[in-house]
Amino acid sequence: MAITDWPAAERPREKLLLTGAEALSDAELLAIFLRIGCAGKSAVDLARDLLVTYGGLRPLLEATQEDFCRGQGLGTAKYAQLQAVLEMAKRHLSASLQERDLLTSPTLVRQYLSTRLRHQQREVFAILFLDSQNRLLAYDELFYGTLDGASVYPREVVKATLAHNAASLILAHNHPSGMPEPSDADIRLTDRLQKALTLIDVRILDHMIVGNDEVLSFAERGLLPP
Repeated sequence: MAITDWPAAERPREKLLLTGAEALSDAELLAIFLRIGCAGKSAVDLARDLLVTYGGLRPLLEATQEDFCRGQGLGTAKYAQLQAVLEMAKRHLSASLQERDLLTSPTLVRQYLSTRLRHQQREVFAILFLDSQNRLLAYDELFYGTLDGASVYPREVVKATLAHNAASLILAHNHPSGMPEPSDADIRLTDRLQKALTLIDVRILDHMIVGNDEVLSFAERGLLPP
């Protein structure tokens, strides 16, 4: 049966307009993105098959172009459309961060860093540069490494901080292993950076580690240097 023959309250698009996007399942949201199904399958049926094939919504959204285009009913046009949607989400979060005190918006900061770093296959060290009101000035990815780590140079961090005229920073990096627990090296690096930044009167407000399902905060763990 085609989706157009379903009761209106059960059609994904109508259900979204009636009850909100949060009420829809992953398959229903994906069906709206797909718009149409294929021979013998409605868009919802196709969406369910794709979620099984890729192992869930997140692996599908984070798939490379080559892997994504292998999916039934998908292709380069859908891949381009998806990348545009994901980029709009990132820019929306970035704009939201620029309008508020980040210390009062830890959930938003976690969401933003997760969209930026969670899918990375190698370690990336990034910084949120903040003004005196703790609003976002810029997000920069400064150092790139391997699966095991990235070399971070305090002098380059200081230079970037001065270039942005930042009053404080939130450090961030991902763990490609998916486990956000800080290593001894992570803790020592934070201490080294804080000592370097103290010389230019700039504070580190937090250091966040992005894993698969969690973003760990040094501040909440009491791991920031005094």
